[in-house]
Amino acid sequence: MDLQGKTALILGGAKGIGKAIGFALARQGVTVILTCHDWPEAVAEMQGELAALPGKHLAVSIDLRDPAQIKNLLQRIREQFGCLHILVNNIERGGMPVVHGPYTSEQWDLELETTLKAKWFVFHHALPLLKAAGQAAVVNLSSIAGIVGRSGPAGLIFNDGYAAANRGVSSFTETWAREGAPEVRVNELMLGFCETRHAEKTRGWELLTTAQREAILAHIPLGRAGRLEDVVQAIMFLIREADYMTGAVLRLDGGYCLGHSEVPLMPAGVL
Repeated sequence: MDLQGKTALILGGAKGIGKAIGFALARQGVTVILTCHDWPEAVAEMQGELAALPGKHLAVSIDLRDPAQIKNLLQRIREQFGCLHILVNNIERGGMPVVHGPYTSEQWDLELETTLKAKWFVFHHALPLLKAAGQAAVVNLSSIAGIVGRSGPAGLIFNDGYAAANRGVSSFTETWAREGAPEVRVNELMLGFCETRHAEKTRGWELLTTAQREAILAHIPLGRAGRLEDVVQAIMFLIREADYMTGAVLRLDGGYCLGHSEVPLMPAGVL
């Protein structure tokens, strides 16, 4: 996809991964709409930086747990831009047991409404606009929590609800790829431990002990957490380069799901 002149909606754009993706697209000539809800200091900083970029970009305050607000946002995009070429479904609640503690009914509801339900309503209301573009791309951001759950050194970071919600995102990706075809490609980027997402620059990471952090990093074959530029590069590939890819789930986890265990030498055998 040629990015120049396209329009993109990036959820969770106040800071971290969403902001990095939005700004990278804007620098490629894309008009971006970044959603934000909390983190007022980060929102103010993002808005100032966004206004300094060439083009007419939008920062929209919205509670994506409310389907009515989502519907109104997509109607605004329709009236202002006519169609939508790119959707980056980057909205979740981090689900860190070390931060949030034991589950309550309210925490379950918040987890599923944010990490899973909001994605569904955004795609549902965005699909007609995406199809109207003729050629469009959707990227769902998810987590390896959907694979590893609350096990191993990741158990202090991923809780049950977060893991279940992220398993559900992969189901959405496959269904939406069928719904969107042939005009709309839908793929998923499944993140491991990345800065601003479960690793450095997150509250939960700092609450872990040094030994707990070292255990997580030791489980990653590449020996480090992901960087924002790693995520942006993968997103750019899925949007700009992967024109024959849809319904795919790519892992960007440094090999965490493999684990960092040695591969033994082949034995001599008895023959």
